[in-house]
Amino acid sequence: MFAVIKTGGKQYRVVPDDVLEVGKIEGEVGSIVQLNEVLVLGGDTPVLGVPTVAGASVAVEVLDHKRGPKVIAFKKRRRKNSRRKRGYRDEITVLRISEILADGAKPTKGPRPKKEKVAKEAAAEAAE
Repeated sequence: MFAVIKTGGKQYRVVPDDVLEVGKIEGEVGSIVQLNEVLVLGGDTPVLGVPTVAGASVAVEVLDHKRGPKVIAFKKRRRKNSRRKRGYRDEITVLRISEILADGAKPTKGPRPKKEKVAKEAAAEAAE
């Protein structure tokens, strides 16, 4: 099953366990967030939204908040000794698609446990 979601003015085709980078979304790292703007639900019988599919949502896990690559905007007017240089970096959220929900269902899966923390805790216990 797949879904087409809309977030940050862009559309993404997603399936469960996909990892994607989107514009910044509010949410703590490791928490589950629901995205309600589902345009298409695909599968055996695809459902097209007008403009969105009623009762459908996508549960995503927030993996990271980071910044994108630097973009330079440079303007020059020749022979006028006029130059302008600006740069910016977009705010990005890295998401993992947990599950695709239909008919107003609630997410059943919670956030995945972090493997690094388990290894560090085991090493700390072994040191004691």
